Amino acid sequence: MFITNNLKTVLHNINAAISRRADDFMTGQQVKLVAVTKNHPVSTIEQAVAAGISSIGENRIQEALSKYPLLDQSLEWHLIGHLQTNKVRQALPLFSLIHSVDSDRLAAEINRVAHKLDKVQDILIQVNVANEETKFGLPTVKTLELARLISNLGNLRLCGLMTIAPFYENAEDARPIFREMYNLYKEISLLNLPNSDMKWLSMGMTNDYAVAIEEGANLVRIGTAIFGNREY
Repeated sequence: MFITNNLKTVLHNINAAISRRADDFMTGQQVKLVAVTKNHPVSTIEQAVAAGISSIGENRIQEALSKYPLLDQSLEWHLIGHLQTNKVRQALPLFSLIHSVDSDRLAAEINRVAHKLDKVQDILIQVNVANEETKFGLPTVKTLELARLISNLGNLRLCGLMTIAPFYENAEDARPIFREMYNLYKEISLLNLPNSDMKWLSMGMTNDYAVAIEEGANLVRIGTAIFGNREY
């Protein structure tokens, strides 16, 4: 019941945030919820799936690989953590969407492995809008350059952008970050680049997802608000 009730609250907040949008965003009026399951056991994830979760996000490949065989095989898996080039071969068979592409080297390696697997891999570019030294992601000014490079790689499909905003006690302080991110998303979307389907703007977590949605997010990554604090 704990997870079911939490999920109902999150979904209510998502719909309320959509209704407060002040603009007609290119990202549409639906928001995809990815449940972040890092450090949560399979039994807890199964409760979330029973409550209606169909997409889960993991930060670490090894943790995802250990859980995958034990869970419903119809689940959609998202890699939301940093991906090292030497882990690409392990990641591609499992993840539907990789949120964290932030270099030409990583993009090229994903493309190479995807070609060998006869797969077109859906990816997002991770953007470090606030230029935080402790976070991965491209600076805003370099994002378009990487998007153009990816558009020339035949086994990648650029499906949008992702960012992790700085943590603020007041989520309103993250609004300028999300607004800048949406404007970047819009700029790249309007280019209609080859090998792209810019359908996702992934931004917003437990602390700030309502503000992110108000500013155009259509994919949010939520863990604590659904599962409570993680087990370490």
